[in-house]
Amino acid sequence: MDAGRADGVVWRNRALTLFDRLAVPVAVCDVYGRVMLANPAMAAECGTTPGRLRGQDVLELFRPQEATQVERIAEALRLRHRSRYQVSVRWRASGGAERFGELTADPVSDSVDETPTLLVMLRVRGECAPAEPEPARVTPVEGRVLALLAGGATTAGAARELGLSKDGVTYHLRRLSARWNAANRTELVARAYALGVLTPGAWPPEPRPTDTK
Repeated sequence: MDAGRADGVVWRNRALTLFDRLAVPVAVCDVYGRVMLANPAMAAECGTTPGRLRGQDVLELFRPQEATQVERIAEALRLRHRSRYQVSVRWRASGGAERFGELTADPVSDSVDETPTLLVMLRVRGECAPAEPEPARVTPVEGRVLALLAGGATTAGAARELGLSKDGVTYHLRRLSARWNAANRTELVARAYALGVLTPGAWPPEPRPTDTK
């Protein structure tokens, strides 16, 4: 091996070592966005290893928030423009949290006429707030029955309060118990709070207004 080629191998190995040690998530992709090489930081964002990212579409791993951004970049690459391109993305991190940030792509090649590869860097902006689960839906009567039950009312007491028969109250309790697989009234009340049907911290207990529409 001549000296020039040996130097080239040395510098290539040094570059790959630096690439792997970068704390910033980085990947090299072909012009179509398929991952050719990824560093451990990029793989960690996907909960996998660098080798498993090879061949995957970077825009499937990190979902673009604006389709027009991707279309403009694709057109620019077809025209062999050499600008830096940025795409707003979201993705599911390894711990399960939804994150958002930007992918920055720099076309790289030895000559203007050569089809470029893309040096892609990920900038993490933060995590999306988890969506609050929608409370379970109950009828207005069911909501009132549960609130009275949570306040300690008996079947007879709830019936008097609501203008129902005892059998009517029992009917609603049986339906709710079957729907939520509750073994007894204590568990039924606990499920009502867990499912957001009853307002936490309120006394006397009351159903959430949005749940009784």
